[in-house]
Amino acid sequence: MAADEAVPKHTNRLVHEKSPYLLQHAHNPVDWYPWGEEALARAVAEDKPIFVSIGYSTCHWCHVMEHESFENEEIAALMNQWFVCIKVDREERPDLDEIYMAAVQAMTGQGGWPMSVFLTPDRKPFFGGTYFPPEDRFGRPGFPTVLRRMHELWTEERSRVEEAADQMTASLAVLGRLESSADAFDLTPVDGAYAQIVAAFDPVDGGFGGAPKFPRADYGSLCLRVYRRTGDEKALRTALETLDHMAAGGIYDQLGGGFARYSVDQEWLVPHFEKMLYDNAQLAFHYLEAYQLTGDEEYARVVREIFDYVLRDMTDPRGGFYSAEDADSEGVEGKFYVWSEDEIREVLDDQQFAAFSRVYGVSREGNFEGSNILHRAMSPPEAAAELGVDPELLESRLAESRRLLFERREHRVRPGRDDKVLAAWNGLMIHALARGAVVLDEPRYLEAARRAADFVLDEMRQDGQLLRRWRGGKAGIPAYAEDHAMVVAGLLELYQAGFELEYFAAALRIHRQMMEHFVDENDGALYNTRAGESDLLVRVKTGYDGSVPTANSVAAYNMLSLYELTGEAVYLQQLEKLLRAFQARLQQQPLAMVRMLLALDAYLGERTELVLAGPLAETLPLLREARSGYHPDLFISYAPGDPESLSLIPSLEGKESGAEAIAYVCRGFACRRPTGDPSEMRAQLALRRAEAGASGAD
Repeated sequence: MAADEAVPKHTNRLVHEKSPYLLQHAHNPVDWYPWGEEALARAVAEDKPIFVSIGYSTCHWCHVMEHESFENEEIAALMNQWFVCIKVDREERPDLDEIYMAAVQAMTGQGGWPMSVFLTPDRKPFFGGTYFPPEDRFGRPGFPTVLRRMHELWTEERSRVEEAADQMTASLAVLGRLESSADAFDLTPVDGAYAQIVAAFDPVDGGFGGAPKFPRADYGSLCLRVYRRTGDEKALRTALETLDHMAAGGIYDQLGGGFARYSVDQEWLVPHFEKMLYDNAQLAFHYLEAYQLTGDEEYARVVREIFDYVLRDMTDPRGGFYSAEDADSEGVEGKFYVWSEDEIREVLDDQQFAAFSRVYGVSREGNFEGSNILHRAMSPPEAAAELGVDPELLESRLAESRRLLFERREHRVRPGRDDKVLAAWNGLMIHALARGAVVLDEPRYLEAARRAADFVLDEMRQDGQLLRRWRGGKAGIPAYAEDHAMVVAGLLELYQAGFELEYFAAALRIHRQMMEHFVDENDGALYNTRAGESDLLVRVKTGYDGSVPTANSVAAYNMLSLYELTGEAVYLQQLEKLLRAFQARLQQQPLAMVRMLLALDAYLGERTELVLAGPLAETLPLLREARSGYHPDLFISYAPGDPESLSLIPSLEGKESGAEAIAYVCRGFACRRPTGDPSEMRAQLALRRAEAGASGAD
């Protein structure tokens, strides 16, 4: 390539942005703007409609539409002539994404990314869709056809466009309205959600519904809670069989660990190959729950491999966690992950290949476009019996084969990585790592959680206020409610794993800031954005959990945690007000906010406080014993006996701190006889559960 050919022909305003997604479009011939005052003011000044394209860096169809349309000189000329064109990274601006996704879904009955939406100069949506091909085909209008039609409507039927935009904007206003209920709380929404989950369960392949099939960690968590409360074996099977099938499927990276975003088929075989931090954080925590309940080492193995993947491939040297990895490498979806039979034979000897090919479903014809997506087609014990090999020897061969293939794969061109650090998603991974450090007795997970928390607290705050995104040494974008809620959740779990008071203090500060800037004092629910955000069409309170749970759902459990840890009634009052705001939604659409149902279940059910005292190092066996069982609503604190701890956690008052480690098992802040014996503490935890069931609180 000649030197002058290496210079991009076009450069637009996105070249100055931090978002990897926006930077991907910085050399399109489209005159892209980032969302902001400059673009919005130009639309008003020139009386032009706005075209907004919303996506994210690891979105496959976003790449397709860019290549087909946004890199096309003729299509770009139409866009530049008739519209002010704005690119939005949905991961940086979830507030904009939610508003305009709601509009597109109302207009078309469906949504997705890339999202394409046309606005009046005052930001009101009047037409939208998702991916548009570069020409008319398969009954779908091509993007040039859409552009011409929108221009015609704007210039020739302006009043009709503005009327439709006004109507859509009025309908979007309901996204900020809730009606609180005064009805008594009960488990009806939890039981209703469970019934719908079981009805959607796939008894053959696990998971819920048909293709495409998404991981639903919160569904499984709810099932485990129902099993614990009722003993319903169907609830247990629903959760565990889903975890088993997912871990065996192609959706799971059998060599490098970590889950892909979703499976395009019903069997979990063919993934959409992108990997998201938030999926792996939530799934790691759910596999931990399954391990706590069953003691099955397979669940622990999956958790360790997820964490190894994140710490190896998704961690910035400063400690924060990156956002995602792309589905594509060298322009081909899944190329990094799939194998031909010959490629595997080149790496493994005959004995290794014989075992590996049976267990991981390798064949000459392949299972994906002539190649093999590795999956557990046969269990190792079955393969050992078929091959007449000692099971331990076969496991050793498989482990060595995975190592060799992983090392060979590392020489391939990797998928693109979105290396921005998002506060909310880091909160989710801190939450999982901190719990995993105790459950799996693995100090390096705790250290990774600490480093990430320190990174967020040190690098992602300005004037004491949390920021949304960090990349390339610079943080920016005021944090949303979800950032506050998820960071608080991570910090509270981190405190309960290592008892460092600084993390609890930070959680309190960030929670209070969230309540100051985001809460609606009328109903107690959280807006997504802080008051005074002037560039938004409407202010939204999210009432459904998507691929990440809503701020309201996460905050609900945080409020309960803060109440149980401190004993301060204000947090219980916040929780009850928040639950009342969403009570009608939970009754009518229980699957809309399953994470909030976990908080409701805990609020109405069995909760236990555990206070540890004595020399910190000597309390660790007690802590590990407490986390070795499945106690989903066990809240743990440490009483060092100093004034600062008592000021932050008043419930520690009276808990003696002597020369030996000691545990106080409490319910409703009334404690049983303190003990330093892990076995007796375990018995007291079990007795607390029995007492709760006998009293009807369970």
